[in-house]
Amino acid sequence: MYEPIRTKSVHTMAAAPEIPHRSREEELDIRLAGQLTALLTVTDELHALARRQDARPAGDPGAGPAPDAAALAEAADRIAEQVARLSGGHYPLRAEPSDAGSPSRAAALQQRAHTLAGNALAVATSRGDTAVIALAAERMEAHTGPVRDLASA
Repeated sequence: MYEPIRTKSVHTMAAAPEIPHRSREEELDIRLAGQLTALLTVTDELHALARRQDARPAGDPGAGPAPDAAALAEAADRIAEQVARLSGGHYPLRAEPSDAGSPSRAAALQQRAHTLAGNALAVATSRGDTAVIALAAERMEAHTGPVRDLASA
């Protein structure tokens, strides 16, 4: 009626000491650093878009109210500091934002930044990282609401 299993259990193989394992905290650190790095990339894109809008002539009919490029730069630096803290002191590589971005992309970038900040907030909450919780909540609030500042061009 009962025949014993003749092969090794999958569970015994997974517990082999030669396979490296990460703790839950290490996994959350990696995930949180990834979410923050993605948020940093979008923040850099928004900052580049704001700088281009600032560089337009004052008489330009599409100029509209300028977004706060300095606030975006400061936010990007704070995000990079948190990524470095989570990554053992290694600051993230920051790509030069594309020049192909138009102000009409601002709404999509704002929505993406809001989503990424929400993801980072969720991971930071499960990790219990109050510094990142505060930063992610601040970035979510900054990317909520009308996008008229950047999309007016």
